[in-house]
Formats: sequence, structure tokens, C-alpha cells
Amino acid sequence: MALKPQIIATRTSPLALAQARMLQSQLAKANGASDPDAAFPILGLTTTGDRITDRALLAAGGKGLFTKELEIALQGKEASFAVHSMKDVPTRLPDGMEIACILEREDPRDVLLTETGAARVMDLPQGAVLGTASIRRQAQALTLRPDLKIVLLRGNVDTRLAKVRSGEIDATFLALAGLKRLGREEASRPAVELHEMLPAPAQGAIGIEIRSDDGAAREALAALDHAESHICVLAERAVLAALDGSCRTPIAAHASLRHGTLSLAGEVLSPDGTHRWAQSVTLPLEGDPRAAAAEIGTRLGEAVRQSGGEALEAALASADEH
Repeated sequence: MALKPQIIATRTSPLALAQARMLQSQLAKANGASDPDAAFPILGLTTTGDRITDRALLAAGGKGLFTKELEIALQGKEASFAVHSMKDVPTRLPDGMEIACILEREDPRDVLLTETGAARVMDLPQGAVLGTASIRRQAQALTLRPDLKIVLLRGNVDTRLAKVRSGEIDATFLALAGLKRLGREEASRPAVELHEMLPAPAQGAIGIEIRSDDGAAREALAALDHAESHICVLAERAVLAALDGSCRTPIAAHASLRHGTLSLAGEVLSPDGTHRWAQSVTLPLEGDPRAAAAEIGTRLGEAVRQSGGEALEAALASADEH
């Protein structure tokens, strides 16, 4: 008897569809499905975040704008899986939902794209115009180069590159992971090193959300979960949660795992780049590695808050009010 199709819900952007096809292929292989399209059909949905192109997401409500419609499809049992870029996923999920799987993570670093070939923020000309919709990238760039002019830039890879090539802006950032998954030639350009710019928490990671009571979906995903990636994502998202992270707050974090030891760095900045509070730690994972990673992330986030004192609390409160 043929198994009932398990539908994958995804956004319809080129990158989101590429990630959904990646999941579809891996699910088919892991579950012995000879026809991936029949066993794991893809349901493309337009999210609220996709519809907003004229302003920064923080002005429209922040995180969750790229996940809500996919979660509605899960809740209504129109889909078994929702595939997300984990940097877009709120730290609190709707009741009855969970991230059951993290695929093996791609390089989480950013790439600076310029017409001149400059690959570092410090190499941009004086007063250069940087286009970005990311409050994190804005703050980090201004920390390095207060003279930069920041303008809002949203859209897909080609839209952003066209602005650079036309001279409307001098530079923009894109995630290396997305460029690689799209097979773009720009993925060969040098990435911004982590000591210059930490990525967004969970950048480069693909997460699969399911209903917590869907045992069939959980079983289908079991072989795909990448333990190291999952642990690092849990640590970074715990930093975000401890800092009450939203799209209104410039927060960055990066974790790496080696021989059972977790190295984690996290920071929060003021949007204008004039203040930066950062902490890092390297600790062994004891007991349940996922619980330990989350605990380390929580403690690091709390340490960042404490290091910033009243100035940081005021910055976070100001972000919450806007």
C-alpha cells in the first residue's frame, strides 16, 4: 500500500524553494522513496515577510513574518513539515510545534559584495553607501566604520546586486550559505571573518518544524538531523532568547563544537554601532549535550546583559518600544 504523501511547506523565494528541494531529496533518500515529488510534495506559500518590500521588517513586527503562514499550514494539517531558515524563526514557537530536525549547517558567515571587489568593511571608500535591511549588519558595519551611510535594501540576490552594479549603493551583505545553496558565483568571494562580524544566531542552518504529535513526520526526519549543527543552533538561539532578541535588536552569536567542547560567542549592539557588548566562552558539554548547549547559551546571554548594565537595558527597552 502506498504511503500517504507528507507535504513540505515552504516560502516561494528562490532560496526557500532550493532549501525545500534539498529537504525533499534527503527525505526521499532516507525513506526509500523512488518518487520524491509524490512522497514529499512541496507546497509553496507567500508569507507576510515576503509581501513587505518597502520597509525594514522591524517596522512591520519583526521575527515570525517568514514563518506564520507555514505554521498555519502545519496546524491545519495541510503540511507535515515546514522548512525554515533558522535565523528567521522566533525563539518561542506556537503551542504544539517543535523544530524536530536541523540539517547539516552551511558556512554561517556573511559576504560583502561590491563592484570594486572590496571584501572587507574596512576597505570601503570613505562615506560609502551600504545597503542592508539587517539591523545587525548595520550596527556591526557602523561599529567598524562610523562614516558609512546606511540605506534600506531588501529583495533577492539579483535585486541587491543590481543596486551595486548601477552604483546606487557601494556595497551590500549576503549570507554565504544562501549564495552556496543557490549555486551563485558570488559564493566564491571571500567571506567576512567571524572576528570582524559575528553572524545572526543560527544563520546558515535549515530547521524543520513539525506538529509535536506527528509521529510519522518525526520518524521520517530522524536520519536527517545533524547532531553538531543542532547543538550549535540551540546554543545560539539560547543567547538570542536570553537577550529578548527581535528584529529590533542587533544581536549576533556563533557556536562551534569540537571534541565535546562548545565555543560560543555572542554580542548585542546599539543600532548606530556606538555601543557593543560581547562575551565568549569555551566549555565542555556535560550530560545531555543539547540541554548543556542551551544552558551555556542562556548563561552567556545573561552575562552579556550584565556586562552592559543600565546602558544595555536601556537599549533593549528602547528597541521594545518601537
